[in-house]
Amino acid sequence: MSELIDIFTSHKSERSFTEQPVDEAVLERIISTAYRAPTSVNSQQVSVVVTRDAGRRAQIAAIAGGQPWIAKAPVFITFVLDMHKSAVAMAAIDQQQIAHQSIESIVSGSTDIGIALGSVMAAARAEGLGIVPIGGIRRDPEAMISLLELPPLTFPVAGVVIGHVDEPAHQKPRLPLATFRHDETYQTQGLEQQIAAYNDEMVQHWKNIGRSDGESWSESVSGYYKNIYFPDVLPALLKQGFGNDK
Repeated sequence: MSELIDIFTSHKSERSFTEQPVDEAVLERIISTAYRAPTSVNSQQVSVVVTRDAGRRAQIAAIAGGQPWIAKAPVFITFVLDMHKSAVAMAAIDQQQIAHQSIESIVSGSTDIGIALGSVMAAARAEGLGIVPIGGIRRDPEAMISLLELPPLTFPVAGVVIGHVDEPAHQKPRLPLATFRHDETYQTQGLEQQIAAYNDEMVQHWKNIGRSDGESWSESVSGYYKNIYFPDVLPALLKQGFGNDK
């Protein structure tokens, strides 16, 4: 059991991979963990698309904003919010699905994808492989939908790179545990001081690994969140048939 916990607590996002293929039997074992992962009301509203083709991986790397590790590693898996299957199942008994018109369905489906993605990442690392989760596919979701030929009522939420590690990454420090674990009620006292200390720790971390361009956490997260991160997500969701309760 301690070995399993060690896999989770030693997580690193690797971005340096060899071109060595991933054995198909190993990949099947990894994917089986997502296949058997829990889903809300047994909806099974998660599907995966496995991309091995080098040309397609290069296209995904470009769609994600230019992430070369996607093109370099031998496997990319896209996790798809899939309410197409349930709509087909309901039509078979003359029922009409309307749940996809709700924000709740997107929250629920994305939660299930997070569970499946976490399972795959842990399984891949247990097999001695490296991983890096990719949210950048939502930068241009319509391009991903076209590339993967996704039907209506599906949406590419996230992906993961899987491969053999070339140059191992360094594990980043985290915010103090007190900013993460809250007993009984959410605790806000001291948050500013804890973030300030973490900012200093992150800058020192970058220096320790030879990065002179390293930012504090406040600076890093501001670079993303001072804007709407991926503005094309909502239009693509609506085009795919999902709703927002309006």
